[in-house]
Amino acid sequence: MSHRSPWVDDRNAALLTDQYQLTMLQAYHREELVEDAVFSLFVRRLPPSRNFLLACGLDDALRYLETLRFDRDSLDYLASRDEFSREFVDWLAGLRFTGDVHALPEGTPVFAEEPILEVTAPLPEAQLVETFLMNQIHFQTLVATKAARVVHAARGRTVVDFGLRRTHGTDAGVKAVRAYYIAGLAATSNVLAGRAYGVPVSGTMAHSYIQAHGSELEAFRAFSELYPDSVLLVDTYDTLEGVRNVTALAAELGDAFRVSAIRLDSGDLSELAFASREMLDEAGLEDVEIFASGGLDEYEIARLVKAGAPITGFGVGTGLGVSKDAPSLDIAYKLTTYAGRGRLKLSPDKWIIPGRKQVFRVEEKGLAIRDVIGLSGERDLGRPLLRKVMEAGARTPEGLMDLEKARKLAQVELARLPDRLLALDAADPPYPVRMSAKLEAYRTKVASEVAGGVTEP
Repeated sequence: MSHRSPWVDDRNAALLTDQYQLTMLQAYHREELVEDAVFSLFVRRLPPSRNFLLACGLDDALRYLETLRFDRDSLDYLASRDEFSREFVDWLAGLRFTGDVHALPEGTPVFAEEPILEVTAPLPEAQLVETFLMNQIHFQTLVATKAARVVHAARGRTVVDFGLRRTHGTDAGVKAVRAYYIAGLAATSNVLAGRAYGVPVSGTMAHSYIQAHGSELEAFRAFSELYPDSVLLVDTYDTLEGVRNVTALAAELGDAFRVSAIRLDSGDLSELAFASREMLDEAGLEDVEIFASGGLDEYEIARLVKAGAPITGFGVGTGLGVSKDAPSLDIAYKLTTYAGRGRLKLSPDKWIIPGRKQVFRVEEKGLAIRDVIGLSGERDLGRPLLRKVMEAGARTPEGLMDLEKARKLAQVELARLPDRLLALDAADPPYPVRMSAKLEAYRTKVASEVAGGVTEP
């Protein structure tokens, strides 16, 4: 057996699934259960500290669907497994996704029980893609939501992603950056993500650079000579002494001094920011800004902003990259229609809403006041949010993702939320989401059929 660590790409992504998806596929194939199904992907309930979620990850989901196929290596591996027949593996060789997808545009606020996306496809195709779709939508929605909270807490100040080194794996570390950017972050320290998505790349310096020199002033001098507009890290030894070294360098260089900011990375950031600002101003360095980092999240940023700390930008890392206070979502992908009949489950606390649906947002004076989940064919219940992003396995114009448009959409949609939903604490009252009368009646009908043992269409 090879011990080489695999890197997920389009060639092997079909195997990035759970074992039971493939065993069910073989059973569906054998039983000829291949009629169209609808699966709905949604979050059952919001984490206690979240008043909304910011939908994200759709672009990666659609790319997976449009490139889905089992390559020869994958097929050979499955053929070597005792549980899969040669005939089934041969059938997998021709499997492609041929279905439709309706989804919320990336950057749309979404609430519990509302479909983030719905897949309509032959049952085996719609079943197989569950694991990958949940993986991508879950993580990217999770961190986009966290980033939106951080950006809101910063109140217009620059926020930069510093989280790569502690994010849970390389795939997450790259794809998180796209989600952050949609949510409003200004830049990232992640060079690969910057290249992949065109997100601005930003960075300062590490303490090791200072330590490698004979003195802090020597390090500042050398770095600013190579990078005149740099941000100098001042807390390696003593923060305020570091600021004095910056002012000494400014006196030494005169008009050639172009350092743009200092960075505070430890200690009482509010107190140090006020003291540093006073020292910089006294040295005539009013244009040198103060950038802060070091264990920051939306709560600490909000505290600093409320205190009036003269900080113009924040670097946010671990708390953002792992969504530390809410590290997972109760996300689900459930069958809601098969062969033209609504399907649901009656498990306690895990009911699902049958049928293909639409989400409507009701607004007054430019602000969202409630959402209504209705049947897909309903009209005039509010602004419809789900859009057809894939048809017959190919993206529609609505499914062609533009990162800047998604970023702008998020900005517009978040501005439509009531202030209580943007607060860091739980909203009181929470945002109301209800089902339409027709959907309620349909769910009651389907539940009655299921309880009565009606299974045939």
